[in-house]
Amino acid sequence: MPSYRLTPQRSLPDWPGYLAARAGETSRPELARYFAAGCPPPEIPIGEVPLVALDMETTGLDARRHDIVSIGLVPFTLGRIHWAERRYWLVRPTRPLSSESITFHHITHSEIAEAPDLAVVLPDLLEAMAGRLAVVHFRHIERPFLDEGAQSRLGEGLRFPVIDTMSLEALRHRLSLWARFRRWMRRPPVSIRLGDSRARYGLPAYQGHHALLDALATAELFQAQIATHYRPEVPVGELWS
Repeated sequence: MPSYRLTPQRSLPDWPGYLAARAGETSRPELARYFAAGCPPPEIPIGEVPLVALDMETTGLDARRHDIVSIGLVPFTLGRIHWAERRYWLVRPTRPLSSESITFHHITHSEIAEAPDLAVVLPDLLEAMAGRLAVVHFRHIERPFLDEGAQSRLGEGLRFPVIDTMSLEALRHRLSLWARFRRWMRRPPVSIRLGDSRARYGLPAYQGHHALLDALATAELFQAQIATHYRPEVPVGELWS
């Protein structure tokens, strides 16, 4: 894959340039449409950016050895959640379900027996994501699993910018001076899991480990994070990774 210019702040990829370059390189029409939709330049205020909350349930945590079993997607902005445009897919994984994964996400063998392969779902998923910036809680699931899934089905990877609500919580509760002081005092670390993070903002508890409900929970958490700690004028490039 060719190299692309890095932005000065935090040495993050030039996502608009990267997506534009991929749009001209890919031989897959579904990927070309997604990449051509692009993303906003890093200086655009987050309040002006169309967003999409994305969550997945998987058979495990390693994208090289495990696979996706469900995907939830909820378009939103800072001011509104577009629940009527939500999407949810069950996906038949290429790896067998384990008893541990079934216990975790409650998706059974019978439920996925007739589910489509990710290759069937990808065009609709990419269309729903196109032109929107993805918001996730823990970027080391959604991005690598979609990248690996696209590579195995389409022969090309799928990298894209995300805002990670877990990372935003970590900046305050794991990496701040107060967090370091807590560690020095041998206090347990503050949880940055999705449900615990929502509770700090007074958001209601939802059923966990359901891709669609977790996508909704992530969208609401991000709205609360911006309202509490940031402002709608903050440049999107200060938040994405």
